Amino acid sequence: MPRLSDKVALITGAGRGIGRAVALKLAGEGANIVLNDLDPEPAAAVVAEIEALGVKALAVPGDVAAADFGERFVGAATERFGGLDIVVNNAGYTWDGVIQNTADDQFEAMMAVHVSAPFRILRAAAGPIRELAKAEAAEGRTVHRKVVNVSSMVGLYGNAGQIGYSTAKAAVVGMTRTLAKEWGRYAVNVNAVAFGLIETRLTQPAGGSIEVGGHEVAVGVQPGLLQMMKAVIPLGRAGTPEEAAGAVWLFCTPESDYISGQVVLVGGGLLI
Repeated sequence: MPRLSDKVALITGAGRGIGRAVALKLAGEGANIVLNDLDPEPAAAVVAEIEALGVKALAVPGDVAAADFGERFVGAATERFGGLDIVVNNAGYTWDGVIQNTADDQFEAMMAVHVSAPFRILRAAAGPIRELAKAEAAEGRTVHRKVVNVSSMVGLYGNAGQIGYSTAKAAVVGMTRTLAKEWGRYAVNVNAVAFGLIETRLTQPAGGSIEVGGHEVAVGVQPGLLQMMKAVIPLGRAGTPEEAAGAVWLFCTPESDYISGQVVLVGGGLLI
């Protein structure tokens, strides 16, 4: 039997990479998916993949950093599916620079997508979660809900040249541990995964770029640095998006019902 039958999962940044892998993993276990991507086309393509698995899916494309996105995203889930069981805050990107070369808008963009966006989504989810939990308690039932926030190894240890990204991903940890304390009364498990080197378009050899908010942002890693990073990982390689999704999945299962406020490092054994 599918482990997540009839659950409703919200996943940001799910048109590509890790987010897409998470969406397909949870859908494969029976969850209905509400997914987001900045671009409508990849979001629609993942919806089609999910529906081919025999479950329902809905795309809410757009910028997660928009002030109204959290309300729209949660509202779409509750209106379409009438529930809310899993929230995965995955959307994000890197915009690198050492501190003296990092402009205000560059730093603020990292905070907006990695901190403000999850905050607004979870704030919007607070009302529905409280009401659902109260109704279930009145019926003598306890239903565990799951929040999985995506942090990074650099949020735990820092990284030269990533002042904005590292700071934002560190803030995700504080948000996770605070919300675990606030929402425990509603049987919500709030945890985070901190990814190391995972194979996505952001960690390919340098030379590519993405457009976000009118900015052309360079992405990728210098080939020499990329090889060095792989060499110091005890498993000897980068992780795949599917392996990253597996870590998120662990926090969505009933086996994690007594785990909350934790950060799991998903880095192939690399600890610093």
